[in-house]
Amino acid sequence: MHIVPAIDIIDGKCVRLEQGHYDRKKVYHDNPVDVAKAFSDHGIQRLHLVDLDGAKASKVVNHSVLENISRSTKLLIDWGGGIKSEADLDLVFQCGANQATVGSIAAENPQLFHRWLGKYGPQRLILGADLKEGKIATRGWKELSSLQWQEFFKMHLAKGIKTIISTDVSRDGMLEGPAFDLYQQMIDLYPGVELVASGGISSIDDLYKLRDLGCYAAIIGKAIYEQKITLKQLQVFQSAC
Repeated sequence: MHIVPAIDIIDGKCVRLEQGHYDRKKVYHDNPVDVAKAFSDHGIQRLHLVDLDGAKASKVVNHSVLENISRSTKLLIDWGGGIKSEADLDLVFQCGANQATVGSIAAENPQLFHRWLGKYGPQRLILGADLKEGKIATRGWKELSSLQWQEFFKMHLAKGIKTIISTDVSRDGMLEGPAFDLYQQMIDLYPGVELVASGGISSIDDLYKLRDLGCYAAIIGKAIYEQKITLKQLQVFQSAC
């Protein structure tokens, strides 16, 4: 199972929110590049970089942070937030993203997402499935679609998507443990999916449980910044996997 630390960006700084609420923000570091370098120095190979300003503005905002991290590390970067057009996709790829996570467009305009999938390929696009009460949340988790996760998965897996990041919004930033039962359901229903667990991870034991479930990767944010999981622990875990 791949370990994927998260860096969430507001105003160019490394922050974390609770349950996606912008008024429940904590700044952890003024320089995200230094944070990314620390991950890389501990053998981490991947990074989930989220433009929270972009998610709110419906356009990519913090691409300079992406460019700086890409130039300063060899991390494989997955970018999320603010991707609403092909120009946004081209921008993040030009700035160094290896992959882009698309959620809102995939829910609101699936035909457009499928065109992107045909152009860029499933190796470069990740489906973002952010859930509130089983339904797909969009636009920085501020809106709720009518789509249940099952039909959302089915619709896009049929078009060739391979990797899906699923976040239980109610758990994100709360350090209360991931949605193990939900992820088990997803893997049971779609055993071929590369499922990336996100939200609520609070201990190294959570990672072992997610690995045993069959998750492809796990995104870890607040647990690192609050030192519930150390970079040394992640290094040991990754070497064992």
